[in-house]
Formats: sequence, structure tokens, C-alpha cells
Amino acid sequence: MGLFRVAAFGCAIGFQAIWCAGAWAEGALKIDQPSAKMAESVMRQWPNGVVSTQNHPSAWGYEEGVLLDGMAAQWHTTANGDDYRYIKAAVDKYVTEDGTIKTYHADAHSLDEIEMGRSVLLVYRVSQQPKYYKAAKFIHDQLASQPRTSSGGYWHKQIYPNQMWLDGAYMAEPFRAEYAATFQQPEDFNDIAKQLLLMDQHMRDARTGLLRHGWDESKQMKWADPKTGLSPEAWGRAMGWYAMALVDVLDWFPVDHPDRPELVRALNRVAKSIVTYQDKKTSLWWQVLDKSSQKGNFTEASASCMFVYSLAKGVRMGYLPQADLSAARRGWSAIQAAFVTATPDGLTALKGTVKVGGLGGTPYRSGTFDYYIGEKTILNDAKGIGAFLLAGSEMAQAPTEALGQGKTVLVDAWFNSQTRKNAAGQAELFHYKWDDDANSGFAFFGRAFQRYGVRLDTLKTAPTVADLKKAQIYIISSPDIPAKNPHPNYMDKASGDAIEAWVKAGGVLILMENDKNNSEFEHFNTLSERFGIHFNAVLRNTVDNNNWPQGTVMIPKGTGIFEYAHKAYLKEISTITPEAPAKSILTDQGDVLMAVAKVGKGIVFAVVDPWIYNEYVDRRNNLPLDFDGFDAAIDLAGWAVRQAK
Repeated sequence: MGLFRVAAFGCAIGFQAIWCAGAWAEGALKIDQPSAKMAESVMRQWPNGVVSTQNHPSAWGYEEGVLLDGMAAQWHTTANGDDYRYIKAAVDKYVTEDGTIKTYHADAHSLDEIEMGRSVLLVYRVSQQPKYYKAAKFIHDQLASQPRTSSGGYWHKQIYPNQMWLDGAYMAEPFRAEYAATFQQPEDFNDIAKQLLLMDQHMRDARTGLLRHGWDESKQMKWADPKTGLSPEAWGRAMGWYAMALVDVLDWFPVDHPDRPELVRALNRVAKSIVTYQDKKTSLWWQVLDKSSQKGNFTEASASCMFVYSLAKGVRMGYLPQADLSAARRGWSAIQAAFVTATPDGLTALKGTVKVGGLGGTPYRSGTFDYYIGEKTILNDAKGIGAFLLAGSEMAQAPTEALGQGKTVLVDAWFNSQTRKNAAGQAELFHYKWDDDANSGFAFFGRAFQRYGVRLDTLKTAPTVADLKKAQIYIISSPDIPAKNPHPNYMDKASGDAIEAWVKAGGVLILMENDKNNSEFEHFNTLSERFGIHFNAVLRNTVDNNNWPQGTVMIPKGTGIFEYAHKAYLKEISTITPEAPAKSILTDQGDVLMAVAKVGKGIVFAVVDPWIYNEYVDRRNNLPLDFDGFDAAIDLAGWAVRQAK
């Protein structure tokens, strides 16, 4: 039994490192992940989100933005709240109370300025504070005046006329996709796809399958091929930017959008070339990808990390074939051996990242082989570390990603269909929903399922047999009452019949009630009682202020559901009375809190509270660190995946 990380070196932002065995000691979140150690070193080296060194002046920009992307991936993978607090501290350096962004150079019309908007969006989605929306909206709206090529592609910067660079794919499009999904602008997805597919169409070398760094549509630049407009070489990090842009945009891209299949095909073309040009001897990737034997070329850290991230995430999300994961695994091991080092004061460090790579400008950059190999590598480049953290977050999930491939988990948005107004004044579903990153949401529970390669979906209508056949797992949480939703949708016979038939055919049903003051019981019990489960409309585990023991429930190992022991926080709950075929799997103070029923080919799990929502899982709040909600969520998701037919 090893030690497991429960908090990183957060002393710079008011938290102390805590190390323990115990409740986390058997869980999924291990201390020995290389990227976790790197994240701790980031917080010690650049405290309070201030990345200010000779190489990285403290100003708004993409390099710090990519670092924060990596920290976000770490938070989403480990639920270490210090990671989020670090991101928020960094964003708060720039975003003022009225939403103005300090040191933002809008008049430069540079796609590089867009990238850090992803961190602003993250903090908005978590905090729901309007100032972050205002800042994100400013970034989004600025793109309306971004110059374009005659074919509609964004110029990379005002100073680079008629030029698309692969860098711009990552700088702008994941932000745009997340903004469009968050603030209900579906029309934006047409242009997002256009930007990415223009690159796929015009920047790919037909001989190698690799994409060139730049494309001058006017063919006037000195570095541009007079026939194609392409720059001379396939630069590793440029391909990395494009690959990461594709896998990240697809997170937000509507599943029914007509361009989504073509984006997936573009990703597969990129992945094929990435795997082809992985060095057979070192398992890394070269600064100039297809010139491994040419004198002066070298393997480069940031590109290698970007490729590992893109391949591993593409496989986990079901976009790429399982075979591509072996290349990611080899690459990740090679990165540890070649590029990870330690500083004299004991921090984990990353060497081997090229500081910069560009085209044209002053001094002139030719885009030739000699130019790229002449760029120097540096120690602890922020964007290189960001790519390392991204890669590490994916490789931490790789051991389980194949278990749920091809399976779908549905979360209900009918029996619990509460809405709120977002900062743009739009109505949006919230409360136990996958895309709700605030305290009220199931975003981390969704990520627990995604560790197993499961696809997330939401059912916004009354369930039918046809709806449920599309999923293997269905979750209903805290059905509405009029105090929560003026127009609640109650469980009825038709819905109950459809759900029961689906369970008997092999479905996995998860029922999460609440207490009598926050949830409906009478109608919901007409469903649960079909499986021998009666929820009692009581109020138990009220908690006075932060008297945490009042909400503590110990989940033992060996329940048949949870593989590991957990310390759970269940505040304001009901109880269960089970009868055959249901049986209790957890009793506390004489009350049944969890039950399971095998029905036909399927199974039902019932619990008295949706306790694994973000507030008590994501570790941003003041819940003591020995509560392990995210580990329990991963455990429960794994059980459901293994039961799913």
C-alpha cells in the first residue's frame, strides 16, 4: 500500500501539502504519476500563477495559457483542488472586476492572444461569475474583426497577411468551440470546422501525409512554395498544435453536426502520419518530422508530448483505433527517459523544448530545415510543461480506457430538468448534469466514466424503449419538486414500463434520491419499487456549519459495488427500505443507504443522495481532504461499466 497525493504543494496560494495513507490509499489517484509531480513543481516554481522568467514575461499570452490547459487537465484527472486554484489565481492576474483583460493586445489581431481564453472560460463555468463571461465574450467577439484569407481562413496575425499557421488551430478553435457550446451559438461550429478543414485540405503534404507549418494563400512570401504556398518543412510542434486542436474541439462539437465525421477523419489522417514518423529507435518525434537521419536534427519534447496527448485522448474518446495507444505508451516512456530531469532544489523539470518556431518576420525565419534545427531548446518552457501535463493526464487514464469503449451512459434531464440563467441571460439545464462544472454539476462524475472510454449523453425527454436502447447505463438523480422546478416532470407508468423493460434486457440503472425537502418521492417510488427499492421521505445527516462528521459515511471495501473503501460525505439524505429482489449493501446507524437489485439481465443501484456531484468531489471547497469523492465516483463508474452488456 503506497502513499497517494491528496493535495499538491499549494502553500503559495494558501494551502499546505498533505500526504497520507488511509482512505485514498487504495483508490485510483496515485502519487507516482509523473505529471502530478510536475504540477506540484509548477506551483512551487511559479507560485500564485505568476509565470515570470527571462523566457516568459508575466503578460497575457498563449505560453501561459497552454501551461494552464495542462493544469486543468491535471485537475480534471486527479480532483486536486490546488490545480484549479492555481488556474484561477493566474486568470485573476489579468481579468478585472469589470471583465477587462490587462495586457491584452486586441489591435494585434493575433490568434495567439485567444488561447488563454480557455482558462477564462473554465473559471467562468466553475464559478459562474459574470466578469469571466465578459472577458470571454470580449475575446470571442474580437474574432469577428480577425483578417481572413480569400478562402475564409483566419490570418495567424495582422502582421502575417494571407497566412494560416497550424499553431492557430490550437490557439483559437478549442476556445471557440467551448464558447459556442457554453453560450448556445451553434452557428459558430460551421466556421470552426471550416478553419480546421482548410488546413487539412491545403497544408497536407500528399507524399508524407504530414502538414506543413504555414500556408500563404497569396503565394507571395519568400518562404512559400510558388505553386502550393506551403512552407518548406513539417515542423513537429506545428503538427502537435493541429492534432491537439482536433481532439479538443471534438469535446464540444455537436454529435449531429454534418462536419463532425470529417473532423474525425482528419484526426485519423493526422494520427496515421504521427505514428508513421515516430522514431523507431527512441520512440520520440523529431524537430523536423520526416528528416530523422539528417545531420543536426533532434528529438523535441513539446511535440512528443503533444502527440502522446492527441493519440491517447483520441483513443480514449473513441476517435482513433486502439492500436494507436501503443505508440502513445512508447512515446510517454521515452519522454520520461529523455526529457524529465530534476533541478538542484528537487523540483521536477522538463528539458528539450524549442522556445519558438515561426515564419518570416524580423529577423527573417525561412522555415527551412536549417532554420528549425537552429532554434535552441530551453529548460522548463511553460508551453512544453503544459503539453507534458496534458500528455500525463491522458496516460494516467490509459489503463482503463478500453473497458467502456462502445458504451454510453445517459444522464436524465427530464425528471430533473431544472434551469438557470447563465451570464449571457440564456436558460440552461443544470444540477446533476455532465456539462455543469459548478458545484451543482456532475462534470467530475462524467469524467469518471470517461476514464473508461464511455460516451456521455443526456436524455432531455421522457424515456422510451427506443431512447434507452441507445445506452447501457442510465442515471436519474433527485427528481424535481415544484420548489426546485415550477413545472416538474413526474415519473409515470409509461416511463416506468420503458425503464423496467430496458433493465430486464440488460440495462444498468443508477437511482440517486435526495432528502424530503429537496426531492420528489411518491412518483419516483413507483419506479424504484418495481425493483424492490422504497425510498423513505425523511431527512437524515443534517450538518451544522462545517461539522463534517455529521455527514460522514464510511463505505467498506467489498460491497460488490465499490472495489475500494471510501470516506463519503452524504449530507441531508433519505433512507431505503429494500425487499426482494433488492438487498442492502450499505447500512449506517441502522439505516439502509445503498441497495442493489438484479432484475432480469440487468441491475439497479440505489443510493440516498447524489453525493458525487462537483461540490464534494472536485476539491475546490473546504471539505477535508480525507473525503475521497472522486475516487468513489471512479469506483462506481467502473462497476457500472463492468455490469453493462
